[in-house]
Amino acid sequence: MAEAVLKIPYRDRWPNLVNRIPIFGGLIFKPMKQTTQSLKELYEKDFYLWVQENLKLLKNKEYEFIDWENLLKEIEDMGQRYLDSAVSFMAVILEHLYKWENFRNREDMGHSWKKSINNARNELDVIFEMHPSIRKKSAEKLPTAWRIAVKRLVRWFKEDENHDLAKKYFGRFPTEKDFPQECPYTFEQVMEYEPWVEEFTQQEPEEPEKNKSENKLKGFKGLEP
Repeated sequence: MAEAVLKIPYRDRWPNLVNRIPIFGGLIFKPMKQTTQSLKELYEKDFYLWVQENLKLLKNKEYEFIDWENLLKEIEDMGQRYLDSAVSFMAVILEHLYKWENFRNREDMGHSWKKSINNARNELDVIFEMHPSIRKKSAEKLPTAWRIAVKRLVRWFKEDENHDLAKKYFGRFPTEKDFPQECPYTFEQVMEYEPWVEEFTQQEPEEPEKNKSENKLKGFKGLEP
């Protein structure tokens, strides 16, 4: 006896009907696909699952079901996040470079600033190594990074332990207008400038202890009758 197969003249009338398998005169259906609308709802509820579902659709080249609106937004945001991180690290460097050169009134002051600068530069190195195009865009964002640094400087002087410094250098709490309007550093300086190294090389080398002892002995010998 020949098997009867259900014929469907217009496939688009049943978009979720994928396979027609004749079993005891019935049909087996595959699970329904995620529609674009359901994917948009999934985007708000379960982001990880949303990613996996769109990835499957891309691999299967089922482009008509992809949530393009949110997917394009995520791709754009992904690149922006790296740039935002780079700008933030640049602001840290600018803030502490400026503090080192203008508000360091003790020799033992600023060690944490150096560490912050070095750590931020390490992070920038990683970003630029993995995403070379971000380096050029970061250089263009130098004015933005400086504005952020100035805001941080203003808040820094308002901290309790820095009130004396605010009084010493400004006679009051400074505002954004008390700092240069344009960034006083180049992008190359953000990445490489180390004012503490220049200060170190300008210091007079201390005389070794051995030489000090020998000089003392010579002085005693000169006193002999």
